[in-house]
Amino acid sequence: MNANGQAGAGRLAGKVAVIFGAGCVGPGWGNGRAIAVRFAQEGAVVVAVDKRPESLPETLDLAGACGARIQTHICDVGDAAQVAGLVDAVVQRHGRIDILVNNVGGPIPGGPAVLSQADWQRQLDLNLTSVFTTCQHVLPIMEAQGAGAVVNVSSTSAIRWTGSPQVGYAAAKAGVMQFGRVVGVEYARKGVRINTVLPGQLHTPLVDAFLAGQQTEGDIEALLERRRRRIPLPLSGDGRDTANAVLFLASDEARFVTGTELVVDGGMSARCD
Repeated sequence: MNANGQAGAGRLAGKVAVIFGAGCVGPGWGNGRAIAVRFAQEGAVVVAVDKRPESLPETLDLAGACGARIQTHICDVGDAAQVAGLVDAVVQRHGRIDILVNNVGGPIPGGPAVLSQADWQRQLDLNLTSVFTTCQHVLPIMEAQGAGAVVNVSSTSAIRWTGSPQVGYAAAKAGVMQFGRVVGVEYARKGVRINTVLPGQLHTPLVDAFLAGQQTEGDIEALLERRRRRIPLPLSGDGRDTANAVLFLASDEARFVTGTELVVDGGMSARCD
């Protein structure tokens, strides 16, 4: 079934895709949730992973009939043993992993004089070390297969000031971007592609659940309006825009694309003001 609900083989038919961070902090189209649904629409067997059990039922609901292709798993990506166990279980069941998506992350506000040492480390662990950990366990499988695609979700905070001091998040997401470049080159001859998507200021549930409280004293509309003023395109994106970018990079349509980034921000990072 494709995005229009019509029958078809799909761009990911026959692929086994593991998506870390496939739930969401609230109702609506978060990045990971949208990626899981979009992949299922395109025929993939989707292993939707999150550490919060309550976050996954809506992912299945939004997938509709395609939800039958989604298998939910609970795993804390901060626990390497849990990640190893999850990856082993997927290989035992399906015999392979064709696509890995790393979507785990989130910001803590503060510059270097404000952010605590503990919060700095938590930002690196959540946003960057999580990518290292999943790749450490999945890349050997893809190398043995001679094929695979990894898509890591970073942020435009990796390349621009995006409106608030969040140095731990920005540094970690910049690390994700460079991780993709270095590992993409290393694994290119092994048939494995690694790319990064940089979403901009989309309206995802994270805005309502956390960011408005951090940045505009809980005024969601004020934060959304501030973000809209930065975006050249006359619309607000959401997790489905991220999902379509990830879909392209994960699919065979991107067979000649590796070690690079795709920015999804409505033109925001191209502006000079």
